[in-house]
Amino acid sequence: MIILPAIDIKDGKCVRLRKGEFDTAEQVAASPYDTADSFKQAGADWIHMVDLDGAKDAKPVNAEIFCRVAAESGLKVELGGGIRSMDTIEYYLQQGIERVILGSVAVKNPALVKEAVQHFGDRIAVGIDAKQGMVATEGWLDTSKVHYIEMAKMMEAVGVQTIIYTDISKDGMLSGVNGEQLDAINQAVSCNIIASGGVKSIADITLCKQMNLYGVICGKSIYSGSLDLAEAVAVAGSRER
Repeated sequence: MIILPAIDIKDGKCVRLRKGEFDTAEQVAASPYDTADSFKQAGADWIHMVDLDGAKDAKPVNAEIFCRVAAESGLKVELGGGIRSMDTIEYYLQQGIERVILGSVAVKNPALVKEAVQHFGDRIAVGIDAKQGMVATEGWLDTSKVHYIEMAKMMEAVGVQTIIYTDISKDGMLSGVNGEQLDAINQAVSCNIIASGGVKSIADITLCKQMNLYGVICGKSIYSGSLDLAEAVAVAGSRER
C-alpha cells in the first residue's frame, strides 16, 4: 500500500480545509517545496496535491507550484483541482506530473474521462467525493444525484484504474476513515482505491491495509502530529513499483 502525504494549495499557500469548506482554510506549512522535501525524507514516494483555487474556478490556478514540486522533490506527484480538458491533462503530464485526478468533470463529462484514459492509461485517476453517499462536484460546492458506488462502476466501465474516494464529512476532521464506505467501494469495483479523508492515526493506516486498499492520503494528521509519516510508510509496507 502506498502513502500519499498531501499538500492543498490555496492562494499559493499550503492549507487544509475542514469538510471541504473554503472558509475554514488554515495555513499549515510555510513552503510547499520544503514540505515536499520533508515528505521525501520521511520515506514517501508519492505526494497528493490539490489546486483548491482551480477546483473552485474550474481551471488551473497554481500550476507553477505543482510543476516545480514535480521537478525538484523527487516525488511522484498526483494532482487534482481544476483539470477539465484534454489540454490541461496533457500540459500537466508533459510537465512531469505523474498522475492527474479528474473530479467534477467525471460527473459532468464522462466522455472526457474515457478519452483521457484511452490516451494516458493509468496516469488518469478519478476522484469521487461524497456527501452522505452522493457525489459532490465543483470544489464540493454542489451535490449530484449520483451514488458513489454507481459512479465508481461507471468509471470502471470506461477503463479508469485508480479511484480516490473521499467522505467529505470526514475530511480534515481527524475523526478516522469511513471504513464501511471504503470497503464497499473496494469490493464493488476492480479499480485501485485510494482512501482520503479522516485519517487520524496509525490505526487508520492499519485498517486500510487490512482492507487491501491501494493507497491512503494523509493530510491534517501529518501537520497536526497525530500521525508520523515515516511510521505510516513503514506500516504500509511495500512501495509503489
